[in-house]
Amino acid sequence: MTLNAVRICGFAACVWLLVVAQSHAEQLQIEADRDWTTAIAPFRIADGLYYVGSRGLASYLIVTPAGDVLINSNLESSVPLIRESVEKLGFRFKDIKVLLISHAHFDHVAGSEEVKRQTGAKYMVMDDDVSVVESGGKTDFAYAEYRYPPTKVDRVLHDGDEVRIGGMVLVAHKTPGHTRGCTTWTLRVRDGERLLDVVIVGSWYVNPGYRLGDGHGQKASYPGIPGDYHKTFALLQSLPCDIFLGAHGDYFDMLEKLERVKAGARENVWVDPSGYRAAVEARRLEFEAELKRQQ
Repeated sequence: MTLNAVRICGFAACVWLLVVAQSHAEQLQIEADRDWTTAIAPFRIADGLYYVGSRGLASYLIVTPAGDVLINSNLESSVPLIRESVEKLGFRFKDIKVLLISHAHFDHVAGSEEVKRQTGAKYMVMDDDVSVVESGGKTDFAYAEYRYPPTKVDRVLHDGDEVRIGGMVLVAHKTPGHTRGCTTWTLRVRDGERLLDVVIVGSWYVNPGYRLGDGHGQKASYPGIPGDYHKTFALLQSLPCDIFLGAHGDYFDMLEKLERVKAGARENVWVDPSGYRAAVEARRLEFEAELKRQQ
């Protein structure tokens, strides 16, 4: 075997080991939370707004006369589940014209390339998450080992940008920290005669391993991360909210609220402004405690 052949084989072996390691890391994470891959019956939240995700990973379908919007493609394996949920509700998967995300972690974006392939949807991503999704997770500041299919972004969003389709207006609020381009979406929907403010929280958590400052021989996960979290909580506290949603069902006690629906609750259980305020404050206090601990 020539030296070049040895080098090629060695390179191939390294690539194979890297792929195996990435797949193993992702599989361990998925196994840690089986709710991510457990189907749940899709349901209406308000006029034109539906839940089409799993028990643990939230996806939302927004239906308009000019085409539909999907928020979060979730895992690669989630796409058939999401499609089935859309079709169970009586809608067509191919009518999805816009694909949005909460943030660029694999559990919310790994299925994006397949959703684009099946629907032709335009993929719109907040500026500071673009390099992450287009590199398939390679440039993520914390989770570069969790790779997924790189997906081309069709429109780069900036804080405060609007996505308009069929009379619906979704506003992209940059709420960084969890990822640099973490995005909280707001929109207004009707529930009967009422016009309601919806908040879909991108994320507010400081994940294990995140470093909030320099010290003890380590650098911050990225420069300015504590300030980003402070800005995020200030923004979340300022948003008007009637319907409280998020990137994971447990953000807004989804399963508990569904039990209330099954028990015959007459009110719209998704209308929960006080629950939203309490959750924002609880997560803010958790962040402040973690910041103090790391300092």
